[in-house]
Amino acid sequence: MEILMSITVGVLFTVGTYLLLTKSLLRIVLGLILLSHGAHFLLLTMAGLQTGTPPLLNLNSEAYADPLPQALVLTALVISFGMTSFLLVLSYRTYQAFKTDDLEKLRGSADE
Repeated sequence: MEILMSITVGVLFTVGTYLLLTKSLLRIVLGLILLSHGAHFLLLTMAGLQTGTPPLLNLNSEAYADPLPQALVLTALVISFGMTSFLLVLSYRTYQAFKTDDLEKLRGSADE
């Protein structure tokens, strides 16, 4: 299971990096979304994927799942949602003001 999650993290990081290198603002925002989800999966995978174990340490159980990575990912999800919504509004306002989302056209001229 960890190998499948590691491959998924690699694919998310690869596609996210590719989208960050494009010229469209919307693709850059989507690339940041994929990178943040890849980081969330990476946190969960590195913590160890345990199934069938209780989340808290009990005297009767031999193994338990650590709740700290899940709490970190939940906090990171809230932060990435706020960042994503801010970037979407910022790119929408940029598109309304300049009628383009191409970064080459938004760069301006050399004399500005």
